[in-house]
Amino acid sequence: MMNDQHKTLISILGGGESGVGAAILAQKEGFEVFVSDFGTIKDQYKQKLNRYKIPFEEGQHTKEKILASKEVIKSPGIPDSIALIKEIKENGIPVIDEIEFAFRYSDATIIAITGSNGKTTTTTLTHHIFSTGNYNVGLAGNIGFSFAEQVATQAHTYYILELSSFQLDNIHSFQPQIAMLLNITPDHMDRYNYQLENYINAKLRIIRNQTEKNDFIYNDEDENLLDVLGRTKVLPRTHPIKRGNFDGRFLSIGKSQFDTQTFCLKGEHNMFNTTCAITAAKIVGVPDEIIQRAMDTFVNVPHRLEVVATLDDVQYINDSKATNVDATYYALKAQTKSIVWIVGGTDKGNDYSPLISQVEDKVKAIICLGKDNTKLLEVFSPIIKIIEETQSATEAVQRAKIYAEAGDVVLLSPACASFDLFKNYEHRGDCFKEAVLHLKS
Repeated sequence: MMNDQHKTLISILGGGESGVGAAILAQKEGFEVFVSDFGTIKDQYKQKLNRYKIPFEEGQHTKEKILASKEVIKSPGIPDSIALIKEIKENGIPVIDEIEFAFRYSDATIIAITGSNGKTTTTTLTHHIFSTGNYNVGLAGNIGFSFAEQVATQAHTYYILELSSFQLDNIHSFQPQIAMLLNITPDHMDRYNYQLENYINAKLRIIRNQTEKNDFIYNDEDENLLDVLGRTKVLPRTHPIKRGNFDGRFLSIGKSQFDTQTFCLKGEHNMFNTTCAITAAKIVGVPDEIIQRAMDTFVNVPHRLEVVATLDDVQYINDSKATNVDATYYALKAQTKSIVWIVGGTDKGNDYSPLISQVEDKVKAIICLGKDNTKLLEVFSPIIKIIEETQSATEAVQRAKIYAEAGDVVLLSPACASFDLFKNYEHRGDCFKEAVLHLKS
């Protein structure tokens, strides 16, 4: 700890998982800490702040105190474009993310994973591989518990971090030993002025501080990524990953072969994600037998192609985490049966045209689940005769049941954010599962 840190004020904007974790670490490192949330702080986080005797406010931002800070740590959900953030920066106060802050106080080996799709699956699989080998490993970032709080209270030797573009926007010195970029497809375009290049540049911040001693795993078939990489100086050792190493049962990586017979992940895209996770593990030196054991025991995350139930020979699948077009494309592609597709929510500037070929080939009926389905109706009404609008998960499941026949799949894969009718994608998925299980009863 630096001698001049004592009593130096750090303000934290956002009283959620990352903000409260950053506050705990900042307090441990000797800073004066103030947490400010313009909304309402959840009770679980208030209790934690009170336990650590960290001052906080909610429902407002006391600008005078915030502008007296040496540094501001902001929630990744707060855009840089809001007036308060602009004013903070105009006053010469650095604005960083929890990931950047926690990195300063950790000497762990960090594997950082980003991409438009597949982050959570790849991150949890990578973490599971390390856990299976009894490595001292933490799971953090956009998943699990706060990276900063773990650094403060239960430091690990390894961290597997899932990082969104929002979290990468405000990193400056963050340097993972292994960085992974799975893919780039248009997402959060409203946050990046509808410029794909801006979004790609945010993702590429994951390697900005890497050196020749670090490793970079990336998708060697992603045109958007390859275009920018061709114009970018890349210092770390590169590990380009292509598809085509899966024969239907065995996954070949280098001289190693892994049996997928009992592996829960299915589909070409998941074999790619698995290849990336295994590549990271092998760089660190995890033995093949540990990797195979991890694949045999892995359980996929909820809300990602999660089979909820099979009723009257109709399979109901919860893919609520598919909040963009590319994720839904792979969900549709992974199905081998006729689909009743539940889609919709808050549109983020989506272009649905990449889905048309899959919809024409596999979808028999569409159930829209959103407040405004205008765009979906315009795109898919000409090609699908049965297309209905609903305003709740219960209604959507009930309508889907009418059109689903034995051997079909009812697939919730929204391609949209959830905030029009639900708190978040987890809430949407839970409501879907509850509606399906109600059918069962």
